[in-house]
Amino acid sequence: MPFATVNGVELYYEETGSGFPLVFVHEFAGDMRAWEPQVRHFGRRYRVITYNQRGYPPSQVPADAVSYTHDDLIEDLHQLLRFLDIERAYIAGLATGGNVALNFGIRHPDLAQALVVAGAGAGTVDRENWLAAAKTFADDIERDGTAGIVANVENAPQRIVFRIKDPRGWQEFIAGMHDFSPLGCAHMMRNALINRKPIFDLEAELGAMNVPTLVMVGDQDEPAFAACRFVCQHAPHAGMVVLPMCGHTLNSEEPDFFNLHVGTFLAAVAAGRWGSWQG
Repeated sequence: MPFATVNGVELYYEETGSGFPLVFVHEFAGDMRAWEPQVRHFGRRYRVITYNQRGYPPSQVPADAVSYTHDDLIEDLHQLLRFLDIERAYIAGLATGGNVALNFGIRHPDLAQALVVAGAGAGTVDRENWLAAAKTFADDIERDGTAGIVANVENAPQRIVFRIKDPRGWQEFIAGMHDFSPLGCAHMMRNALINRKPIFDLEAELGAMNVPTLVMVGDQDEPAFAACRFVCQHAPHAGMVVLPMCGHTLNSEEPDFFNLHVGTFLAAVAAGRWGSWQG
């Protein structure tokens, strides 16, 4: 099993295919396995890297809550690229991973050839209620273990459409959560997610980010919709795709649409023909 020792932790990662590097960063309620439809598709023409973030086995699960900051997640990605001798890469992330990808592009534009930011920004709108719910979520995990993760995710309004339209995919999604570390997830929620900057506070940084960016969001993903629109409005080289009748888990709910739009975007970037951006 390949591990990279970076930023004080061991991260499990996998590589598939060859070509220009394309890195996928997973969400809070998923791990690298959720990117399988993308690995199979993009591994035919790119060097695809997936990894489990700290706190998600078989990656290391630090015992101390202070080891789970949003800055740590961004630096983990940074050092993983260095470990793999990658000078530039396409970075794609979903939800929490989308937030990591976006902030990585802000901090390390020299390493980001392009960004895909999908379903990012929960906690930006209706922030006080979201913070209260996030603290309850962490309490539930500490009390009930992985059952506390499942209970919160399966009742979230932005997840319902996935459960209805793809019962088999939904069951696979839920089953994966039972392999998570309750300790890692509770620390991740209490520290990294609750304490990260909301997207609306990144206006200046977005305006200065000279990286071609594809923003993606489902039309049923109310917690992320306004934040995604904000990124598109303020990042100078960002365009936005809204997937119809789609919730939070875009890449799993609608893998064909997701892969089509991401593939078209990456081809445009490679050709230097992505809107206002010129390579």
